[in-house]
Amino acid sequence: MGDYSLPCFTLAKKVHQNPAVIAKAAVQALECRKDALGIDKAENVGAYCNIFLNRLMYTSKCVQSLTEENLGIPPIGTGKTICIDYSSPNIAKNFHVGHLRTTVIGNSLYKIFDKLGYNVVRINHLGDWGTQFGKLIVAYKLWSSKEEIEEKGIEELLRIYVKFNKEAEHNPQLIEEARNWFVKMERDDAEALEIWKWFKKISMAEFERVYDMLHMSFDSYLGESFYRDQIPALVQDLEDKHLLTESQGAKVIDLTEYDMPPCLITKSNGSSIYHSRDIAAALYRRKTYNFEKCLYVTGSEQTLHFKQVFKAIEMMGYGWAENLVHIPYGLVSLAGAKLSTRSGNIIYAEDILKEAVERANTAIQEKNPELKDKEDTAKMVGVGAIIFHDLFHQRIKNVDFSWKDVLSFEGATGPYAQYTYARAKSILRKAEINIAKEKPDYNALTDDRTYSLIKTLSGYKTAVLSAAEKYEPSIVAKYIISLAAAFNKFYQECPILHAPEAARQARLYLVNLVQLVLKDACGLLGIECPEEM
Repeated sequence: MGDYSLPCFTLAKKVHQNPAVIAKAAVQALECRKDALGIDKAENVGAYCNIFLNRLMYTSKCVQSLTEENLGIPPIGTGKTICIDYSSPNIAKNFHVGHLRTTVIGNSLYKIFDKLGYNVVRINHLGDWGTQFGKLIVAYKLWSSKEEIEEKGIEELLRIYVKFNKEAEHNPQLIEEARNWFVKMERDDAEALEIWKWFKKISMAEFERVYDMLHMSFDSYLGESFYRDQIPALVQDLEDKHLLTESQGAKVIDLTEYDMPPCLITKSNGSSIYHSRDIAAALYRRKTYNFEKCLYVTGSEQTLHFKQVFKAIEMMGYGWAENLVHIPYGLVSLAGAKLSTRSGNIIYAEDILKEAVERANTAIQEKNPELKDKEDTAKMVGVGAIIFHDLFHQRIKNVDFSWKDVLSFEGATGPYAQYTYARAKSILRKAEINIAKEKPDYNALTDDRTYSLIKTLSGYKTAVLSAAEKYEPSIVAKYIISLAAAFNKFYQECPILHAPEAARQARLYLVNLVQLVLKDACGLLGIECPEEM
């Protein structure tokens, strides 16, 4: 049926002709220019104009593009800066599966935009300020000790935080004490800030363990606390622009005409709130980085919050507010409930990653016990499986987690993609030739199965550009699976090492391109590919 097809039904309505007549005219027009257009032939089947490309020309152009710098992907972001706010766990709370989603989505977007030539600023906007710290200080003084927290770390902080919330249901006085401690923090009380800094240090050690497992880092760890000193100037600016009104003692921006609740700027006791700190952060980032865009990767439940913040910045007179983008994602559910859970119904990200590595190691022992570097390979496969399982789904959709799906070596999984890469590398090792010095005979790459693989290869640039445009890493993940499937069919149907010389050389050249693109594409998701599996 061709490489492309033009259905002429919509055209029929515009030019008031029978669609079959239009299709026939289109074929005649294309046939007259087929050499210039790289078309082998065009045919009309009823109302469809089917186009067959010149395979030799198409193959040569695809191969030449992939041998260019950056695999032919254009540096459209040169000279432009994008800020990405992601991960951003709350201090003194566990790094859970929800934070894992924002972390892997944000990291992939960073790699995609970096691939396109942008200067990307990775921002970990730590949740290190707010009333919850007042709660923790009260809980620490009532039910814990320095020794227990030093020994147990975040686990102990979580225990007393959960206990505080349960106790506060029956003792409202605890809430008032917590508010008072947070006001002390806002007023630079020495004792309050010393305890807060200690909690933060303990938390960061835990977070860094997870980031190390994921091989991730950030350019900025400026959290909410950094912007607290900027709130008075923000409030004054909003006052000067006549944007603030008072509501039950609190100061708010009225958003009624935009069908939104008011944007809270300061509480009745004068302390700052998420909205005001996020506005201050956006102003700081624009001044510091002069970003083209600033992206916020958070759960879909925060959609209204960011609509309010972005609208408030627009009302302040900043046209660049239109370049602030909230990138929401769905929730994670876990099938089978086999993973460990702890108090507070928190599922640790570190637990999931460690268990994935252990399961990958078990699979390696069963399938290939003689494999070199088993430990490193298990880490790549286990961590890669978790990342791929998350990113393969459209980010806005909820993800149902199951070990059977995550670590499968078949279908749309990370191990399947990694195994395909390892297979390609194995073929090249056995060939023992210098691919870089070989020139492929394109005539040997025009059979149906090989041509199908080449068409899939040629879609890499489009996949990367589309993923950036839609802020959707799943486009790259789905491309990886389509390329792996096309390559494995090619491998099954087309002899490589034992093919006639011209075909052998050309197919090896193609195998090399496949492994290059697979490794690059997996890298855009934050996944490493082992050389052997």
